[in-house]
Amino acid sequence: MLIDTDVHERVMYEELLPYLEQPWKRYIEDCHWIQEKHMPYTQPAVAGVDRADARIPDGRPAGTDLSFMQQQLLDANNHEKAVLTGALDPSPSSMHGWYEMATALATAYNNWQIDKWLDQDERLYGSIHIAAQEPWNAVKEIERIGSHPKMVQVLLPIDDKLWGDPYYHPIFEAAQRHNLAIGMHHNEPPVYYGQWPKYFIEWHTLIPTSHMNVVTNMIFNGVFDKFPDLKLIMIEGGFTYVPFLMNKMDQQYTDLRHEVPWVKRMPSDIVRENMLFTTQPLESMKKKELMQIIDQLGSDEIISFSTDYPHWDYDSPDAALPPNLDDDLKEKLYTENARNFYPKF
Repeated sequence: MLIDTDVHERVMYEELLPYLEQPWKRYIEDCHWIQEKHMPYTQPAVAGVDRADARIPDGRPAGTDLSFMQQQLLDANNHEKAVLTGALDPSPSSMHGWYEMATALATAYNNWQIDKWLDQDERLYGSIHIAAQEPWNAVKEIERIGSHPKMVQVLLPIDDKLWGDPYYHPIFEAAQRHNLAIGMHHNEPPVYYGQWPKYFIEWHTLIPTSHMNVVTNMIFNGVFDKFPDLKLIMIEGGFTYVPFLMNKMDQQYTDLRHEVPWVKRMPSDIVRENMLFTTQPLESMKKKELMQIIDQLGSDEIISFSTDYPHWDYDSPDAALPPNLDDDLKEKLYTENARNFYPKF
């Protein structure tokens, strides 16, 4: 059995129209409004960002049809559960301006997700989309559907926001109160030297650096001291960078803890106690190499398998991890770590 912690269902704007009120509905119907895109995908895949064979036979984009996903992913891989992480790109939380429209889109998306996906397959669990630019409105959306038994996390994009800032703490308080994890997924190219990368290959290589920024920012701004039961899952950034980051944060904390007196635990302990990291995109490695990384992590319980379906760099449950792993470790990576992480599982 498999618990998959990153599956992208995709919506087309016309599908959201029944869930939108005016005046937001007419901007899509009459004005052909679409969200801004910041950087084109340029990877050499036949179907762009997606697997070519995941495109729906009738021509619709990959991830838009539940029955096709059931056949190609859930049934084929013996999924016990799958966490939907969406493909409303960019995220409502990444829109620049017009936050009212962002809030309306997030609400419509959540209602559509429940109606068309979560209620249609018992294996599917959802992510609450919010417009976090105005935390008070984001909290209203969490309060509205946070108690839904199949909503397991609040999804936030990794972009230009410093999520550890106290401005966003009401979101974390509401998530903790509703037994929801925080899911972080990259949404923008990683920024370095004040600029975006020139090529997609740079972007894709450096995704872990943006995840490192988020983890460091959340820990040293005291999010997990203020909300000790809050869980954070870092999605689609892999995990091989984590041992380095844990060691570096611990070393810096030893030297500079006077700057952040509200942080009461070693950063590596916070990582092990409050976080989970998805496997995808997993570098090719042998069993010995994986075991070395797990030893450096000091835990085999903070990694969970993810496919990233239907994207072009999909990781197959049959091939992504090294062969000949011990049964106990395979059970943790494929199933139990995710089960133990999400309070609603």
